[in-house]
Amino acid sequence: MERSDILAKVVSLAADELEADAAGLDESTEFKSLGADSFDLLELVTAFEDEFGSTLDDDSLQKIQTLGDAVDAIASALGA
Repeated sequence: MERSDILAKVVSLAADELEADAAGLDESTEFKSLGADSFDLLELVTAFEDEFGSTLDDDSLQKIQTLGDAVDAIASALGA
C-alpha cells in the first residue's frame, strides 16, 4: 500500500473520530491540536488497526504525535 493511500485513510479516520475538517489535515497535524486526549488516541489506534488489519506495536504507539507519525507506524506494521 502506498504511503499516500495510508495518509488518506488516516486523515479520513482522524477527521471522523475527532470531528475535524479533513481538508485542513496533513502529515504535520498534531493530534493534540485537534483536541485529542489519550482516550481519543486509543480509539483512533483501534480504528487504524481495524482499517488496516494490522496491530501497531507499543514502541510505535509511544511515538505517535502527528498524522505523519501514525502513517509511519502503520506503514511499518504493514511492512510497506
